[in-house]
Amino acid sequence: MADAGSAGAGDAGTGPSEQRPGVVNYMMAHKVDAGLWLSRVFTVGCSLLYAIPLLGIHVAYGCYQRALISSAITSVLRLHQRLPRPQLTREFFAQLVLEDSAHYLFFSLIFVNSFPFTMILMPAFLFALLHATAFTKTLLNIQGPDAGQFLRNLIDKLVARQQDILRLIACTEIFLMPATVFMVFGGRMSLLLPFIYYRFLTLRYASRRNPYSRQLFYELRVMMEQLCSRPSCPAFVRNMCHKAIGIISRLAPPIAQ
Repeated sequence: MADAGSAGAGDAGTGPSEQRPGVVNYMMAHKVDAGLWLSRVFTVGCSLLYAIPLLGIHVAYGCYQRALISSAITSVLRLHQRLPRPQLTREFFAQLVLEDSAHYLFFSLIFVNSFPFTMILMPAFLFALLHATAFTKTLLNIQGPDAGQFLRNLIDKLVARQQDILRLIACTEIFLMPATVFMVFGGRMSLLLPFIYYRFLTLRYASRRNPYSRQLFYELRVMMEQLCSRPSCPAFVRNMCHKAIGIISRLAPPIAQ
């Protein structure tokens, strides 16, 4: 009878845990998603420690590099999810170049050893913050419907502003181009870096999944043309703006319809 009672107690104790797996069990069952979430949380943490150097300037520079390395790891894991087994074929590399994760892996590698600049971390930080929300909410749901109300409210606000965040990321990427040029003249970046970054920007402009770069370029062009059409705009400024618009339009890659 004692054995039967013990067995019954054991079954009662293990039943709920099987119905509602713990956070650790869920993460072990979804290793790649858990790895993505951890790398994104680490990117957010390192970005904040760089922007707010609570641990000192030298530690902040290390956090800058760690944030970009962690962002690169996130991109590699996403490529692992989305692409077939790597092959040394032209078709595979053509497919690789079309992936947004490959673009941001390229972005992280461009700037990981560069002069630290807060604007560089903005895309990595905002993407990590935005894309970590779904898995975070799943973990909170596992803990219970009332767990982490503050985090739930924060996640809801981030999701509600998703389009604004994506537009901010695209705007940051665009204005990083002239920023890198100015930093080259200041002796803080390599002369080749703006040319390499231009290649990244063309990849983002031609992105199939994220049209915000193209939209921002179009909106900036319309805004500049409206400013130049005003009677109060000096003639030399109008000519410079039209020439700049023409050069940028010629540098834009063709978009497949």
